[in-house]
Formats: sequence, structure tokens, C-alpha cells
Amino acid sequence: MNNNSKTIHDPNAAPTLAQSQRQIERYDLDVDAQAILVAARLMAAGAKLAQASEIHFSKFGLSTGRYRLLADLEDHGGEELPSQLAEHLGVTRATVTGLIDTLARDGLVARRASAEDGRQRTVVLTESGASKLREMAAEHFAWLESMVGLLAIEERSVFLELLGRITQGISGLANERDKQS
Repeated sequence: MNNNSKTIHDPNAAPTLAQSQRQIERYDLDVDAQAILVAARLMAAGAKLAQASEIHFSKFGLSTGRYRLLADLEDHGGEELPSQLAEHLGVTRATVTGLIDTLARDGLVARRASAEDGRQRTVVLTESGASKLREMAAEHFAWLESMVGLLAIEERSVFLELLGRITQGISGLANERDKQS
């Protein structure tokens, strides 16, 4: 794809290319208006996805973060250190502690002494937590599939490639911020 590709006009999408161009001119910047538009639309889509995800997971008595923690535990044999969870989820240890506290209160995870180092406490997926994941799997994966249902298989492949490259750019921005701290 190139920058001259046809653009599908969505009247509900904001901002428009014309708005981006006006802002760039207003501030006398030397940047690509289409790049700004793509980034702004990506941010808007991310916000909409975050909102839709919270609504979706609330049907199961979870939040997006709590679901991700349960799924990560399941993917890693049902037991991990809080520091591993934080790393895998890309959040702080304090955030993980809050997620664990809520999930433990609900009986979906438990804390126990590490078999490798008794001074450390691991987080364990309970049978109730595993059952929750099994019970919601069909509806959850159908929801995920419906999100990209308008894309052909080939388009999904291209989209995955593009998302990977965008994610690299986002990671670069996050690394820049960390260096400034």
C-alpha cells in the first residue's frame, strides 16, 4: 500500500484529513497530514475498543485487566509471580496487586508461597477462575472474531503486519519516555 491508496470516507470518523491539514498549517508544522490522520484515528479506535471491552467483560463480572491476568495465568500453567504477570501484561506491579486483590476476593485466583522460594508468593489460577474462562470462551472469542469480521483473510494478514509495525513505533515512544524519566 502507498500513501495514494483510496480512502474510505466515514462521516463519523474524526478528525478528517482536512482537519489535520488545518491544524498542521495553524501551527506551521512540517509533518505528513495523512500520518497524523492515521495516528489520530488509531487513537480514537483504541479508545472505542477500550470502552467496548469494558462493557464486554463486565457481562462476566470482570474488567479487561482482570481477564487478561486470568488468561495470562492460564497460558503460563496456572501459576506465576506477580512480577511476571506485570511484565507480561505491560503494567506496574501496583496495578497487578490491585487486580490480584480483586480476583482473590472473588475466588478466581489465590496466593501461595512459591515452591522454589518460600519467601515469594505466587498467584495461582483457582478452579473457579479456570471455570470462568471456560464458561466465557465461546462468547468471548465470537466477540473478538466479530470485531474483524468485515475484513477478508488477506486483509487481516496485512492488518497484522501493519499492527506489528505500529506497535514497534509505539514501543519506541514508550522507551523514549522511560529514558526521560
